[in-house]
Amino acid sequence: MAEQEVPRDVFEQFPAEIKSQLSGLRAILHSVAADLQLGDVEESLKWGQPSYAVAGGSPVRIFWSAQSPGICCLYFICSTKLVDTFRELHSDTLSFQGNRAIELRVDAPLPELALRQCLQLALTYHSIKHLPLLGA
Repeated sequence: MAEQEVPRDVFEQFPAEIKSQLSGLRAILHSVAADLQLGDVEESLKWGQPSYAVAGGSPVRIFWSAQSPGICCLYFICSTKLVDTFRELHSDTLSFQGNRAIELRVDAPLPELALRQCLQLALTYHSIKHLPLLGA
C-alpha cells in the first residue's frame, strides 16, 4: 500500500479517551527518539494507521479499532525479535498480541517506563538485533 503523510488531524476520528491515549503514545515515541538523538521521526500512514520510523530503527505503528474498543496497540514488524524481547522483559507490566503488538488498556495509565524501553529497542533495532535480548 502506498505510504502517505500522517494528517495532523489523524486522531480526530477517534473518541476523546482514545485520542488522548494515542497522542500520549506518539509523544513518548518522539521523546525517546529525541533523547537518543536519532534524528527526525518520519511519520506516515501505513495500512491506514499512523506509522513512525527513524533511520536504523524498525517502524512502529499505533492504532485503535472499534472492534477491540478496550485496547489500543503498538504494532511492530512480526519478523523481528522485538515483541518476544518485550515479553521477556515486561510480561509483568505489558500485554501482547502474538509476535506483532503491545496491547494497552485504554482505561489505564500508560506504563511509560516499560514503553520507553520497548520503543528504544524498536527505534535502534538494526544496530542491536544481533545482541541477546537486544542488549537490554
